Amino acid sequence: MYRDTVGKVTVGVGLMLPDANAAQALPFLLNNRPATPEEIAAEYARVDALPQGRAAATYKTRAALELTQQTVDAKLLSVLENFEADLRAEFPHYDTFPKAIKLALLDMIYNLGPQGLFHGYPHLISAIQTGNWSLAADHCTRRGPAPERNDWTRQQFISSVATTIKA
Repeated sequence: MYRDTVGKVTVGVGLMLPDANAAQALPFLLNNRPATPEEIAAEYARVDALPQGRAAATYKTRAALELTQQTVDAKLLSVLENFEADLRAEFPHYDTFPKAIKLALLDMIYNLGPQGLFHGYPHLISAIQTGNWSLAADHCTRRGPAPERNDWTRQQFISSVATTIKA
């Protein structure tokens, strides 16, 4: 477990844990044995008390709890599938979008959550609904992620402008 740039306790590849109960629902290991609910709650409290926004390794101790890569991968796949369902509900033509647009939207919804994306970026949403990838590129910058991540997301929208023109 670690704290992300906005202070949320997080695990794996950015999977936010809203509280100790959410952490206890995961199969954490301690020294290759299943961690107890008490150990998980204690680790959640320890991490939650530390400063936010440091490298994930900073939060790790020799007695830190861990998840198997298989567990992290399965949780990530489930989260992404749910987010794709949210994107399909918001954008009826989502399945026809260029792959780069889908990747950019998945990155944004993973970072912001559905409410944050759909309600916090009205100009972006409007541009996407009309297929104006260039305008979407102008409105996809988020506060919080590293500039490189925002640049990557913007580039996904820009690259789709050329793809759309060729089509």
